[in-house]
Amino acid sequence: MHASQGRSASLGLALASAFAFGGSGVAAKPLIEAGLDPLHVVWLRVAGAALVMLPVAWRHRDLVRSRPVLLLGFGLLAVAGVQAFYFAAISRIPVGVALLVEYLAPALVLGWVRFVQRRPVTRRAAAGVVLAVGGLTCVVEVWSGLSFDAVGLLLALGAACCQVGYFVLSDQGSADGADGVEPPNPVGVIAYGLLIGAVVLTAVARPWGMEWSVLGGSAGMDGTDVPAWLLLVWIVLLATVIAYVTGVISVRLLSPAVAGVVACLEAVIATVLAWVMLGEHLSAPQLIGGAMVLTGAFIAQSSTPRTPSGPVASGPGAGVAEEPDGGAADAEGELSAGRATT
Repeated sequence: MHASQGRSASLGLALASAFAFGGSGVAAKPLIEAGLDPLHVVWLRVAGAALVMLPVAWRHRDLVRSRPVLLLGFGLLAVAGVQAFYFAAISRIPVGVALLVEYLAPALVLGWVRFVQRRPVTRRAAAGVVLAVGGLTCVVEVWSGLSFDAVGLLLALGAACCQVGYFVLSDQGSADGADGVEPPNPVGVIAYGLLIGAVVLTAVARPWGMEWSVLGGSAGMDGTDVPAWLLLVWIVLLATVIAYVTGVISVRLLSPAVAGVVACLEAVIATVLAWVMLGEHLSAPQLIGGAMVLTGAFIAQSSTPRTPSGPVASGPGAGVAEEPDGGAADAEGELSAGRATT
């Protein structure tokens, strides 16, 4: 009875995390349309969340000495890179489309494994890649000559590439967790990733030139005016801090397969929220293509049933883990059950 209740609670936390992450673009896009630069919105999100997570970073300050490369990789790629590209993308294309393009990350990781590391991949993993890429052609409607802004699509692809870069980087350090060495605390990694991301984005975004007056006004959500400060609180607390914490807890309690399924719901939730709250309607072929992308991403992520050995800090990418005996894991690699940092 208690086990069943615990599993239900864990699943509830995972769903709450997917909902929180899925709403980030919906809250950010009205601020961008109200006059804020996408980079400034990213800076506000990351810097605000970093301040909230500062006590956690202090508690896990030993990570600075023991895992500096991992922290830098997470901060530069999974936090600053992914979010900057994603927010820039949604300023030009629908939220759901941008997130679905980002879900090509598992396919790109498998491409890295096959063509750069020259390791074979299973047929099941390859089928997932083909399905995801085929679904993406429907999402972007290639038959109509790419009806979406090409720059926006490239920016979304940039977010996917940043996720790939982080997981490749974390894979190179995965051997550090072998031989009985305790893996890094994922919440601590997130806290330092946000701090590093905030520092980097401060230099890039130059927030001192931001239109601060926008935050004192309102932003439109499909014809409804919403206080801009409320959207900012949504992005910082709900879509970042709460999303990360609930995601990490649920991943630790759920199996990777179940967590992977719930993670894919993030794109579904983002698409539905954008439809309802922003009026961004997708066509039937795009919805079918989106289902294909998510199914393909899940097949790629769940090709190996073993628990990932790398840090569970971000997704929907993959990290190729090493076996405890030093041998390579199955070709498609261990795929993180974490979440997208969008």
